Amino acid sequence: MKKTLEYILACLVDKPDDISVTEEEQNGMVSYTVTVAKEDMGKVIGKEGKVIRAIRNVMKIPAIKENKKVHVSLSENE
Repeated sequence: MKKTLEYILACLVDKPDDISVTEEEQNGMVSYTVTVAKEDMGKVIGKEGKVIRAIRNVMKIPAIKENKKVHVSLSENE
């Protein structure tokens, strides 16, 4: 699932080398913390949060297949 998330993000941003995804798993819940460049934050969030909401929905598909829950949060690179 992590590679899927990294691929989606790399296609969206101008600086794909600045993407960092950390993964934590506890009790069937997989948490991803995404760090992108400050300039790319708006592209990842989108208008009214539509892009990040779509990313979260896409990430639910493989999570459901593995009987897990997924949470994607954003963090800003400085």
